[in-house]
Amino acid sequence: MKKILKESGLRDINKLSKRYPKAEIYFHQDLDGVTTALAMKNYLENNGIKVVDAHIIQYGDKEFAVKKNDAQGDTMPVLVDFAHGKPMFVIHTDHHDRQAGAEDTKSTSFRASRSNVETISQVVSPKDIFTPEDIQLISMVDSANYVANEVSVDEVISYLFKLDKDSSLAKNKRALGLVVNKLLLAFKNKPGFLEELVLKSSPSLLNIVMNIKRIMREKGFAGVEELEKNKLAYIEQMKTSPNVKVMDNIIVQYGGGVMMKPGSYDRYTPFKNNPDADFLVIAWPLGLVQASCNPFKKERELKGVNLGEIAQEVLSKWESQLKDRQIPLSTIKWISESSKDFGGESVGFTFKDFVALYGDSFKTMDDGKQILTYIGKIMEKPFSELNESEMEVLDKVTINAWDLIQSNSGGHKCITNISGLNYLGRSNRPPQGKYKYNPESEDTPYIKFTKMIQNEFVKVLQEKINSN
Repeated sequence: MKKILKESGLRDINKLSKRYPKAEIYFHQDLDGVTTALAMKNYLENNGIKVVDAHIIQYGDKEFAVKKNDAQGDTMPVLVDFAHGKPMFVIHTDHHDRQAGAEDTKSTSFRASRSNVETISQVVSPKDIFTPEDIQLISMVDSANYVANEVSVDEVISYLFKLDKDSSLAKNKRALGLVVNKLLLAFKNKPGFLEELVLKSSPSLLNIVMNIKRIMREKGFAGVEELEKNKLAYIEQMKTSPNVKVMDNIIVQYGGGVMMKPGSYDRYTPFKNNPDADFLVIAWPLGLVQASCNPFKKERELKGVNLGEIAQEVLSKWESQLKDRQIPLSTIKWISESSKDFGGESVGFTFKDFVALYGDSFKTMDDGKQILTYIGKIMEKPFSELNESEMEVLDKVTINAWDLIQSNSGGHKCITNISGLNYLGRSNRPPQGKYKYNPESEDTPYIKFTKMIQNEFVKVLQEKINSN
């Protein structure tokens, strides 16, 4: 049995189980992240490693606000369903096209698949952890493969589950699984909610939904009727939003509208309100442009189009200007550590993170290895604790905006992100005093550029649709 585990499982799992009696899992904030964490918990505990804690990790500044664990004690830090690794992680698994920062990780499992839980449950583990039916549902949700499975937008955005005696068992299970995903997303930002699901649930969508309902009751969360009401109100609100337009079957949207009430926002609302649209191109004020295909439309324009390739075509219009624009390390560290969750126990944005994300693309002064060692020490400190002379050293280490955006962007064939635009036009230091929103003020430089990228993406898509 030990031989089977070693050959079919994670590398050196037997050795790791002797070194670490305990583990804590860091997981991405969605259905695949939660279920992959549950599958990993099951796998580790079957190998004698008790999972004692779980933590959310999310791209952006939240990535560097997570709790630090240097793996020197008896608790092993494990990362699942996340593309950006860190030196502290002993095990790292992911299913995206590319990963960064995992060079020093002892045991990795990177396999392109529809979901990360599929790999842990059916490949890494010597026996299935989740049922094949659960895996199929999770993979369908994570890859948005709804057309092939004849799933409507109304099914995906519904909070209500009612057993349909006239439907097959498989369809009822699918409906339940979709409700699990919807409830999970509705409360994902509630402190401790997803972490409790990982620690208290067993690897089963049915058990997960039972725990969600239990937590909703115990903590007084909004009920499904209220969530459904808020969702319907949000759908109506977005029908008349001035920030949503449809151009040549392309939905062009800025921001997410008013989404404060629990359960209101859903990423598929634009396609609910515009079912004939082929694409959505949305710009977010945090410096992100996201383009996606309509996953519910069988016959859409440009079937087979690769939105990632279009993103590169769009960015190439500004390639020379972006390569001339240098972003200092001081700015990158400041923005990376700006999360409200950042504190004394956070991992922070270190020089190892900088190199992992941007490779050797950066420029520095001529002092070579000695100054890089000094910079490494400076970067171990939180940005808020740096003095002015230390910040000035970081000012002299830069990366061009083109490489920065390329490193932060990516996605799949039918959904792609252009990210990292929020680093443009920033000063080297945080602004002083409290920020006050002024609706009359002009857009900041990076928001102006974000909208320019969005407009160019729409223009290129329109040209391809018309030529097609």
